[in-house]
Amino acid sequence: MDLFAKDNLDGAAKRPQPLAARMRPQTLDEILGQDHILGPGKLLRRAIEADRLGSIILYGPPGCGKTSTAEAIAAATRRRFERTSGVLANVSSLRALLSAAHQRRASEGEETILFIDEIHHFNKSQQDILLPHVEDGTITLIGATTHNPFFFINSPLTSRSQVFELQPVSEAAIGALLRRALTDSRGLAHCPTNTDDDALVHLAKVCEGDARRALNALEIAVLTTAPGPDGRVHLTRAVVEESIQKKAVVYDHDEDGHYDTISAFIKSVRGSDPHAAVYWLGKMLYAGEDPRFVARRLVILASEDIGNADPRGLTVAVAALHAVEFVGMPEARIALSQATTYLATAPKSNAAIVAIDKAMADVQSGRVLPVPKHLRDAHYAGAKRLGHTGYQYAHEGDGHFVVQEYIPTSAVYYEPTREGYEETIGKRMAAWDERRKAAAAEADRE
Repeated sequence: MDLFAKDNLDGAAKRPQPLAARMRPQTLDEILGQDHILGPGKLLRRAIEADRLGSIILYGPPGCGKTSTAEAIAAATRRRFERTSGVLANVSSLRALLSAAHQRRASEGEETILFIDEIHHFNKSQQDILLPHVEDGTITLIGATTHNPFFFINSPLTSRSQVFELQPVSEAAIGALLRRALTDSRGLAHCPTNTDDDALVHLAKVCEGDARRALNALEIAVLTTAPGPDGRVHLTRAVVEESIQKKAVVYDHDEDGHYDTISAFIKSVRGSDPHAAVYWLGKMLYAGEDPRFVARRLVILASEDIGNADPRGLTVAVAALHAVEFVGMPEARIALSQATTYLATAPKSNAAIVAIDKAMADVQSGRVLPVPKHLRDAHYAGAKRLGHTGYQYAHEGDGHFVVQEYIPTSAVYYEPTREGYEETIGKRMAAWDERRKAAAAEADRE
């Protein structure tokens, strides 16, 4: 081995693990913030303590304790505990682990728990390799993922596993974890520290449930702050703020964070809450979401959820889309905010989408109606010979309206609401209906 390479390896071996790794819980009682699944008497805790665990998928955001739970299982189980990662493992290494588990079970009767971190990185064929071994009990699978398992893990695996969703760690739990790290021999007890209460409160808040990130920021703050005359480090809020720097928003652009946030955004606009809507807009833009994507969704919403209750909504949304294309970020955020708040506070109606969906459903179900002859194209020689006559020009009628058949059915598709401008539309349609009824009554008398 090259001398310098050996020196680098030796140096790396001497460096301590990051604080988050050193403070990883060693028992179930040390895991904070997941009492809904790991509290006394809860199903997962009972299964772990009794060593009767079946295959499970641990799903939750970064830093919430998925690997810590697996570590606690490793400490509690009497079964062989093997681990790998969806990032590092390949088909051959996976087959080797499964083959060894099969041999141990056959020769020694020893069962194996296989922990796969970031299991969503396995492709379909890799996940399929696991299936028969989970099915016949060769392994008990523990998969950990930050991605929705019902989207990113094969349904045969999820159907054979219990899915436990871990929540972001609460601010109170992160605060307790930070205080533990400052006094624990595994943590920063070797660096005597005085910490202002508002410093830890701020750190717990800005890390948004990510315990790993909070511990890493605490370690940076302590190790980069010079001790005072008394030999103790003094952590103030200003020091902590500097150590955390820009907030890292959990937002994966083509996966859960993306879809969940745009869903919250659209539902907030539809639900007429401009405050919530502009917050989710801010989160998306801060995380680097394509503003054109947001603008396109607003265009759809303007017709789907507002429609003719405020016809200007579509104009505003399309104008915002053009503005985004024309000016780009960061100025485009203003146009998007304007469109978002306008649409959120506009009267709502989904009558337009109900109308088109009902009409298309009729067509799909076989209700394909012929075009009445008087409405067919009459702008060619021979049209009259085909009977394409009798059309009445609407603008020649009273109020630019004439009574004539436009479709050979009495089906009603567009039913305007009483919201916004649709109330006016509804009154106009009602007046036309009265004229149609009067004309029909007169025709009956004749």
